[in-house]
Amino acid sequence: MTVHQTAPLAIDPRQPVTQRVFLDGLGVAVPEHILPQDLVKTAAKRILGPRYPEFDRLSQSFLTAGIEKRYSLAPFEWFEEPKDWPERTKAYLAGATALFCDAARNALNDAGLEPHDIDQIVTVSSTGIATPTLEARAFKEMGFRRDVQRVPVFGLGCAGGVSGLSVAARLARANPGSRILMVAVETCTLSFRADRLRKADIIATVLFGDGAAAACLSAPEDPNAVSPGQVLIGEGFEYTWPDTLPIMGWDVDHDGFGVIFDRSIPGFLKENYQSALSAASASLGRTIHEIDRLVCHPGGAKVVEALEETLGFTSGSLDHERAVLSEFGNMSAPTVLFVLQKVLAEEAASEMLMTALGPGFTASFLSLSRQRA
Repeated sequence: MTVHQTAPLAIDPRQPVTQRVFLDGLGVAVPEHILPQDLVKTAAKRILGPRYPEFDRLSQSFLTAGIEKRYSLAPFEWFEEPKDWPERTKAYLAGATALFCDAARNALNDAGLEPHDIDQIVTVSSTGIATPTLEARAFKEMGFRRDVQRVPVFGLGCAGGVSGLSVAARLARANPGSRILMVAVETCTLSFRADRLRKADIIATVLFGDGAAAACLSAPEDPNAVSPGQVLIGEGFEYTWPDTLPIMGWDVDHDGFGVIFDRSIPGFLKENYQSALSAASASLGRTIHEIDRLVCHPGGAKVVEALEETLGFTSGSLDHERAVLSEFGNMSAPTVLFVLQKVLAEEAASEMLMTALGPGFTASFLSLSRQRA
């Protein structure tokens, strides 16, 4: 999907070298257990159906969500019995650490780097609590240097992939010559709740999957160190609407996280997303007509449709977003990086804008440019 074709990226020699950050590698990972959507629907009917009178009506969402399968840290039988906070946390600590390592290794291999090359690690995760945090738990297995700097980030939800990459880019800009590893890990399926009997929990069962994505960034000191095909990470921007805390997030009780999803999210986007995009465009100095490709977090089929309608795109334009949603479901923060990987591999877009929505309620943006030959 090409909105507008731009001229080749020009490197301004007046621009300070600390303001140029490269995306050197991307990697993704998913756990071993596959959850086909039809089997999830059958299991959900068995577990939730007798307890929730409206299940049959809401179960149509399994068919309209645009999801064929997802991946989970736990097998089907894990979800059959109630789980408390300690059980969920135990599964999170083991599974999220393994996903961290898998995604990080894939990104490092893509960048041609070793773990000891990394100076700073940004870890994004909102589906579990770990202290020591995930990068510390993965430290020995990965072989990071003893002086590596750790920056764990919690609470960004689905916006974490974009905001986390933006945080990593700011760290790189502030430290010319440095190499940054950003890893987003989410274990959404472990939050499955059969006890609350709320619509949001059924929708979460329809949408959620587990996964991780990682990116390697660098800020080279050489102002001419750019070659065709390299991706430069620009500035980030966040737009938060007031009085929107109940739209998305977690409730927390003794059994774990309970999802907060407001049914008005697609409608809210149609009415309000343009204001965020306009503010982002003004801040980043780019209009929608100067963008070859938006790279969006596909929160769900209705969200993707709402984005297309709001942006004036033809239906189906966000094709990679739909493909990722179909194959992996909504993995929260890592999902948009799965989309970015597809866009970079399969499209020739030069000017890109990543965007995702998360708790706050916040729209996060990050500009990317790819150098042409």
